[in-house]
Amino acid sequence: MDYFDELMRFLAQAKTDNLKTAHFRDDFQGLKVKVSFGKGNPARVPWIAFLAEGQHISNGIYPFFLFYKSLDLLVLALGVSETLSPAVMWDRSRFETVHSYFKTNHLGKPARYGDSLVYRAYDAANLDAEQVERDLAEVLEIYTKTINTTPEVDTDLRIAAFDYHSFQQKIKECGLQVAPDLTLRFIASLLAKPFVILTGLSGSGKTKLAQAFAHWLSDEEEQVCMVAVGADWTNREPLLGYPNALEPGKYVKPEAGTLDLLLAAGNNPDKPYFLILDEMNLSHVERYFADFLSAMESGEYIRLHPEVGEALDGVPARIRLPSNFFIIGTVNIDETTYMFSPKVLDRANVIEFSISGDDMHAFLQSGSKPDLFALPASGAGNSNAFIDITSKHLESRFKIQLVDALVGFFVVMKSAGAEFGYRSAIEILRFAAIIDHLEPDWDMHKIMDAAIMQKLLPKIHGPRRKLESVLKALGRLCLEDLTNLDDYLNYKKEIEGIGLVHYPLTLEKLRRMYKNLLDHGFTSFAEA
Repeated sequence: MDYFDELMRFLAQAKTDNLKTAHFRDDFQGLKVKVSFGKGNPARVPWIAFLAEGQHISNGIYPFFLFYKSLDLLVLALGVSETLSPAVMWDRSRFETVHSYFKTNHLGKPARYGDSLVYRAYDAANLDAEQVERDLAEVLEIYTKTINTTPEVDTDLRIAAFDYHSFQQKIKECGLQVAPDLTLRFIASLLAKPFVILTGLSGSGKTKLAQAFAHWLSDEEEQVCMVAVGADWTNREPLLGYPNALEPGKYVKPEAGTLDLLLAAGNNPDKPYFLILDEMNLSHVERYFADFLSAMESGEYIRLHPEVGEALDGVPARIRLPSNFFIIGTVNIDETTYMFSPKVLDRANVIEFSISGDDMHAFLQSGSKPDLFALPASGAGNSNAFIDITSKHLESRFKIQLVDALVGFFVVMKSAGAEFGYRSAIEILRFAAIIDHLEPDWDMHKIMDAAIMQKLLPKIHGPRRKLESVLKALGRLCLEDLTNLDDYLNYKKEIEGIGLVHYPLTLEKLRRMYKNLLDHGFTSFAEA
């Protein structure tokens, strides 16, 4: 049974203002058929979708025809839901995205559905009936095989279940109010790269979250070391100690216990160990933390003393940063602190804390401070799964779309002198893969939104003459309808009134940075 005549009726109606669909057939070859010309107003991209049982427009995959009216372009696509991440995914290695197709053929930016995959594109004014029917039959065959195939999981890639939801529930019971999405971003960031910086409003829960997670996951109190950074730290000695020049054979360990924590982590690779640096930027980070920054990337040893092959007071001559050693820094921004250099920001995920009106209302209603007494070791059963994830090579379902999006941001940020390198790109893909495994409900845009906020925007700072056009260009990457960008950036419209937003966290941050740029002639990610 062919579908070409039905398709021709669809194309004819798409050029009118008639939005009715009841007269179109609702099934084809055992699949449910849905047709849309828009809701309320004619859509720029009407479509016909073919849905297997259990697949939905908002949560699933499906072949569909997309009609880009302004270009008279008909695309037979392998559709991917934009609202929720589908449980089953197309083989993306065989096809390019709609976004990539438009870019390659100099068609501008697709009005919608850029993440779906192109099977065939046609000039809608010159359709070959036999070609269309053949292509549709091939796509439906691919669809049937994809839906009915259970992917095999390589046992080497299989990871134990890590229950981050139980941590979120536990801190809620203890009165610590942190949004679930922020909790997930924090945990996934630690797994992607064991160095996370928590920044934002003083008293917003940064240090509490770090303490809560570390103690929740640890069997013993000795697995966690919290250190208040001093304003007088000018070298590595407060963290690593030093050989005693007055007493040969002696080593002076730091009072904070950080070196003992490092040694314990190396001796117990199956347990997580956490170093929490409170108010990390009270001193120049590069001065006291340089050895750690270098060792994170090179994997080389940190040299502690010159006695090669000998231990001084149990301290070896050199030590590596173990993979089970996690560093969390908390940061407040004011006139007493120092800004981070690109060298530091490149090596960390930077997560910003803020408090909404709803958050404050809930806190005041609770009438009490967080009580974390019940947290220690209550999640220790998850520690093996947590460590297991750090050693696995994972890939996100959305790798192709993420790569396309990253290239777009790279080009814009390069014009501001804030482009990112290979390291940042790899870490973003790693973060995305971990989020994808921990929380399948997150879609590509939500993952990318968090990654931009944590890895890309923190590097942006500078004067108005350098950044005004750059912030607007970044804003355009966040929006589907670009006509409302200026009104949003200038606080004339709120986010609910500007159409489809791909990256809401990023766009809201860009608005705050843009306002600072106009008010003060300078802006940066960090806000006092």
